[in-house]
Amino acid sequence: MTYIAIEATHLSLRQEGKTILDDISLAIPAGAVVGLVGRNGAGKSTLLRCLAGLNEPTSGKATLLDCPSLDLSDPVRERLGYVAQTPDLFEWMGVAEHLELVGKAYPKWDLHRCLALAARLDLPIGKRIPHLSAGEKQTLSVVLAMAHNPEVLLLDEPVSNLDPLARREFMRSLFDGEDSERTVLISSHILSDLERVVSHLAFIREGKLQLFDTWDAILEHYRLMTYTTALPPQAIICARKTERICVVDTRRAPQHAEEGRPLTLDELFVELNA
Repeated sequence: MTYIAIEATHLSLRQEGKTILDDISLAIPAGAVVGLVGRNGAGKSTLLRCLAGLNEPTSGKATLLDCPSLDLSDPVRERLGYVAQTPDLFEWMGVAEHLELVGKAYPKWDLHRCLALAARLDLPIGKRIPHLSAGEKQTLSVVLAMAHNPEVLLLDEPVSNLDPLARREFMRSLFDGEDSERTVLISSHILSDLERVVSHLAFIREGKLQLFDTWDAILEHYRLMTYTTALPPQAIICARKTERICVVDTRRAPQHAEEGRPLTLDELFVELNA
């Protein structure tokens, strides 16, 4: 039986009369690397914050490692790493001082791992935090989240301020050696980065989960084709009927498996948001 590491069940959140998350149900198996994709304002950050126990949903529930997100036990917190879109750092500290302070909160904090990761990601240990660039602050947040070797990582746009080489090195660092079995949920608007590392993709639009599937299944079974009434409605993922274009899951329409063509992640993103 597959162990579910991250789960949302009918999760909804409303604020000031606006629906931010709308009945999201999502079960992420242990060891999966899930790319969370959607336009700005779609609800990605809010979903991650609900899963981390930082936002209380209006209805539904979220769990991490079988523990309710709103009541995470200390042992579960020690198995979790979270990177917010905007780094939350102690601005009056130096980098080394900040690493030392946070390390005291984690029994499994690995100083050697911490320093090795900092060096690998070119984090200037000797600088004070006010003197760091936006990318360096983001890198520090990543090192703080990973130095205790968490089983689950929740990452909210962790590479948005990094240059292409730094982004690639960060992605590699996620999956080296013993890290290859950790569960990761990562939001990013840089789709090319996700294509190289994810096992699953979750698409969110206006607070609703549009699609959750394995990347392999999307590559093999999702096709862009001409819309016709002969297509089974349950096979159509999304459609632009005025332009007679649709995305079809051919597992639900095997008779159409040879029609149309496969999609890139960029193309699928465009069609789901058209």
